[in-house]
Amino acid sequence: MKRKTGQDRSITNNWRPATQAVRGGTARSEYGETSEALFLTSGYSYDKAADAAARFAGEQQGMTYSRLQNPTVEMLEGRIALMEGAEACRAMATGMAAMTAALLCQLEQGDHIVAGRAAFGSCRWLTDTLLPKFGISSTIVDGRDTDAWQDAIRPNTKLFFFETPANPTLDIVDLEAVCGIARKAGITSVVDNAFATPMLQRPLEYGADVIAYSATKMMDGQGRVLAGAVCGREEFIEKTLLAFTRNTGPTLSPFNAWVVLKGLETLDLRIRRQSENALKVATFLDQRVATLYPGLASHPQHDLATRQMEAAGTIIALNVEGGRSQAHGLLDALELVDISNNIGDSRSLMTHPASTTHSGLSEEVRTAMGVGEGMLRLNVGLEDPQDVIEDLDRALTAVGL
Repeated sequence: MKRKTGQDRSITNNWRPATQAVRGGTARSEYGETSEALFLTSGYSYDKAADAAARFAGEQQGMTYSRLQNPTVEMLEGRIALMEGAEACRAMATGMAAMTAALLCQLEQGDHIVAGRAAFGSCRWLTDTLLPKFGISSTIVDGRDTDAWQDAIRPNTKLFFFETPANPTLDIVDLEAVCGIARKAGITSVVDNAFATPMLQRPLEYGADVIAYSATKMMDGQGRVLAGAVCGREEFIEKTLLAFTRNTGPTLSPFNAWVVLKGLETLDLRIRRQSENALKVATFLDQRVATLYPGLASHPQHDLATRQMEAAGTIIALNVEGGRSQAHGLLDALELVDISNNIGDSRSLMTHPASTTHSGLSEEVRTAMGVGEGMLRLNVGLEDPQDVIEDLDRALTAVGL
């Protein structure tokens, strides 16, 4: 089957993100399908043995094996790269596969990294537990403190790694300042942009080198599949990352790629509406309980978030004084909002990070991150925000708040 992209990067690069999210990276077969085709195949055949040899030698264009290339996955990679403003993208099986690959592909024994303190629990496991096993040391800093990044640099510092907004504390890192420090020192900056997506924040425009995603979250947006992605310069993706993924195999399935492609078509609509809903919910919560949301003027980094984000996103953190008991009681009193550790879903979800997403970390580390026993993380969905507010109002009242 002959395929044609029908796209010229000199044109598609100039499309705005909402257009890229619907049409970017599309490749059509000779049948001219309007929706992306789903190519469920593990391997590919060749007309001649010499063609197989030429493809494996990189002398002939074409597919060799779906661990390396797949037409459906390539469409997703092209689309995310366009949306991010990146030269290239490599899709992964999960968000954590993307984070792990983005780090390990460019680190070796004796290297040092600096990482933001507030991070998804599994990301902190990478920096605190996995990397040291390979002789890679790390310094954990308060990502909000720009001077701390500069002060943590050593002669062998290879990489900065951080999330903004951070999970679940919603710390905001000054992208331009921190990525500027990294660039000046010859250090690669790797940014987890899952909370914002390229619709709300494009770290490459602030000097970041590599962007990593859990596409499971807002990109799919409906809690259906697992996926991840790493974006950056073509040289990095093809020369550094590809060798790692080729030989370790964190491969995204074509079906999951197709589902995320469908999710991206509505990403701009969903994340903006969910951000609007989240601001309304956060405004209510702020009157009842300690609330962190970058869109609120009460957030300590509200001005910075406003400068580098188009909207504040879908996630709210709140802290109850009664610790785990009161937090769990609030969760149990919910009727509309689901108790779930996922985020980015079109449904409103709430979890207790200390006993779920960050339970694998010691209490000491959680405390240093700002993840206390009374913290709850709320993903605001596409329901009518007033219904979400009424559900939270009932639950807060039920636990004496």
